[in-house]
Amino acid sequence: MIFLKTEDEIELLRQSNLLVGKTLAEIAKIVKPGVTTRELDKVAEEFIRDNGAIPTFKGFPNQKGEPYPASICTSVNDQVVHGIPNDTVLRDGDIVSVDCGTYMNGFCGDSAYTFCVGEVDTEVLNLLRTTKEALYLGIQNAVQGNRIGDIGYAIQQYCESRSYGVVREFVGHGIGKEMHEDPQVPNYGKRGYGPLMKRGLCIAIEPMITLGSRQVIMERDGWTVRTRDQKYAAHFEHTVAVGVGKADILSSFSFIEEVLGDKAI
Repeated sequence: MIFLKTEDEIELLRQSNLLVGKTLAEIAKIVKPGVTTRELDKVAEEFIRDNGAIPTFKGFPNQKGEPYPASICTSVNDQVVHGIPNDTVLRDGDIVSVDCGTYMNGFCGDSAYTFCVGEVDTEVLNLLRTTKEALYLGIQNAVQGNRIGDIGYAIQQYCESRSYGVVREFVGHGIGKEMHEDPQVPNYGKRGYGPLMKRGLCIAIEPMITLGSRQVIMERDGWTVRTRDQKYAAHFEHTVAVGVGKADILSSFSFIEEVLGDKAI
């Protein structure tokens, strides 16, 4: 069932999502060679809790009912999504996609950003830039009167025209009092297909784009998804409210960009 949000509910969603953006900015301050993803997780959880919220990912069950053990997802290089923070040390030239969720005042926040670790190859930088640009093309289509397929079509066409892979198995989603609500929001699709979008629909749009094949595999931990061909993948995500003529982006990358300066994607 699709739940449309009131203006007051959208403002509560905005608060949760802005906290996600600020949390990702705290992570941006310490992403560098020599840092472990577990350290990133520690910083994120402390910041979220210090701001009166809880990390929604921690304890969230997978398909087997196993609880997620951390507060953020840290997916390094060929990991697409749901990488578990651990003692792996980030190295120069790596990328790490950080997905973060908060729960505050009864509503959820959800956003993701892919960070460069040190100096990254131009080929990989182009993947990150394309993925982020595709996110905003998808957002442009999140307006009343369009259909969900219009979002996926925009993302898919942009990325595939540049010979990147578009992951099919994992998609965006509705968001509100629950982290995952209806409808699903694929990063592929056809114009004019899928649920009709109305003002007040709040969704997380999150292109997951690969440098090679779109085929992915699940690791034995039951969470981590990586590319089958072991080529890099990027992930950017915003939570938005469908509007009339223009979507309202509830999350923010501006806090991250303030930290990274001219190194921002």
